[in-house]
Amino acid sequence: MRVLAIESSCDESAVAVLDAERGLLAHELYSQIELHRLYGGVVPELASRDHVRRLVPLVRAALVEARSTRADIDGIAYTAGPGLIGALLTGAALARSLAYAWDVPAVSVHHLEGHLLAPLLEPDPPAFPHVALLVSGGHTMLIEVRGIGAYRLLGETRDDAAGEAFDKTAKLLGLPYPGGPELARLAESGRPGAYAFPRPMLDRPGLEFSFSGLKTAVSLVVKAPGLDPARRADIARGVEDAIVATLVTKALRALEATGLDTLVVAGGVGANRALRDALSIAAARQGLRVHYPRIEFCTDNAAMIAVAGLARLTAGEHAGLAIEARAQWPLESLHVPCRAEGTANES
Repeated sequence: MRVLAIESSCDESAVAVLDAERGLLAHELYSQIELHRLYGGVVPELASRDHVRRLVPLVRAALVEARSTRADIDGIAYTAGPGLIGALLTGAALARSLAYAWDVPAVSVHHLEGHLLAPLLEPDPPAFPHVALLVSGGHTMLIEVRGIGAYRLLGETRDDAAGEAFDKTAKLLGLPYPGGPELARLAESGRPGAYAFPRPMLDRPGLEFSFSGLKTAVSLVVKAPGLDPARRADIARGVEDAIVATLVTKALRALEATGLDTLVVAGGVGANRALRDALSIAAARQGLRVHYPRIEFCTDNAAMIAVAGLARLTAGEHAGLAIEARAQWPLESLHVPCRAEGTANES
């Protein structure tokens, strides 16, 4: 089976082509960072309008890159949620229309399932079961992954996500959008230990997170006089160290609680080098395995949607004729793909 996938949940327009035997044949992405930089964050209406402009050319480019025609495509996968509803609808409408016109099945994909399965694109993919640390601008979750569609939520943030804490701190420090990567770069020149910000919820058992207190602590320090470049770098380093220490400690707790020895790190914050270094050191000490998608597949992309879509299309699932989009969609509501004999199951 060869699948064309479309991702449009937020501010990246992306299209990919994945073949069950030959692997990833095409991966096209257009980022809207420059469009939203002026406003300091994503403007949903502008994101939707830009998806309308970008997606069809990206589909054409992906088919050319994959050396494929519409006749070679056996199914279409698209992100149906969670995300910005207008942005989701642009991709869903295009995907469902192409599937109807090309007379192939379509399947709606959960955006977070795509992130969880992104490491399957790597040469040494993780085996099931494992624990996943899904950490991004909108989510911080620990999930037990028994297989495709078999997910058990172990813990999540009670307020801000880790990526959101990075972004809000960057804004307090006057860094440009997108803030997370800018803060990580600034932290490289900061002094370790200059600021000891709180490690949220590490003083109690459990696998839940909270980053709102960290944000408050940072805002109080930033308001103090004398915010010169060296101090800004020290603050950035202190914040990064606090977030990384929290994520690493909780991830190790989750592995211990489940008795598993493999961790998958997914989502945009998974690209943070300080987090990767800390997890690698901790894993080496305890004999654990850590898997990451390559950097380009940590942030939103269509290749990960293709992986999830291929698994469900191969099992015989397909979406109905309705254009499906959900701003909110609990990950736990997903089901294990069931191979259908002769008939397809509606997802």
